[in-house]
Amino acid sequence: MLEDRGVVYKLELLQHSGTFKARGATHALLQGIDRGEVGDDGVVAASGGNHGAAVAWAARELGVPAHIFVPTISAPTKVERLRSYGAIVHQVGSVYSESLAASEQFVASRGGFSVHAYESPDVVMGAGTCAMEMEQDAGPIDTVFVSCGGGGLAAGTAAWFDGRTELVICETETTNAFSASVAAGHRVEVEVSGIAADALGATSIGELAWGVLGAATPTSITVTDEATLAARQWMWDEFRLLVEPSAAVAVAALLSGRFDTHEKRVGIIVCGANTGTLG
Repeated sequence: MLEDRGVVYKLELLQHSGTFKARGATHALLQGIDRGEVGDDGVVAASGGNHGAAVAWAARELGVPAHIFVPTISAPTKVERLRSYGAIVHQVGSVYSESLAASEQFVASRGGFSVHAYESPDVVMGAGTCAMEMEQDAGPIDTVFVSCGGGGLAAGTAAWFDGRTELVICETETTNAFSASVAAGHRVEVEVSGIAADALGATSIGELAWGVLGAATPTSITVTDEATLAARQWMWDEFRLLVEPSAAVAVAALLSGRFDTHEKRVGIIVCGANTGTLG
């Protein structure tokens, strides 16, 4: 936890596997083991990289084989991390949705315990412990900024705060599944691209997250890739923290000034650091 000028930063970039996703992956796998759903076929997950790394790490810790499906746009740093945890990596498709389809075909033909990145209630519950810890450690927070792809972290955050805190959902202009769905009034599919696509590149907001966030009525902010890169540089210059683009999106949304934070205590979930350099 880091606090600077009234802003509390939850440093999930220091989490096991490099992102908050270790929480949901571990919880889901433990629940699956308890229910007797995890066998010799192990665990299967699709990911832009971060969820896969979390599942691979949890599987290694629990002695379970892991097959991880990632798109070709996944950062090499993330792919290498998957392999370092002993996972069998399948690079299939150009975007997350294609990798997900391939993982589902794999489970249907060969078996395995599937852990979805954001449609699993166990994953979302695990992600929500991040918000729980932030409030327990920092005390009352008026507004929380959270990056959003498929919506697992956003949904877990909203579920924990349960209306006690304003929620700002942060996306880039080209990974905007939530904001596009808000504009349409229903879940829609979007084309994804840009600096944060490997982590926030869900082509549609998750059904589970859409239901939770619809009840929470959060504010939606999108930022440019340029603003995201500037926010990454700001985090390095200010705190010497090397964050990945998806984590910088929430910082960029705060720095944009488009949400009034005057006299408010603000929290930002710095969701990950699976990146190589600032370049």
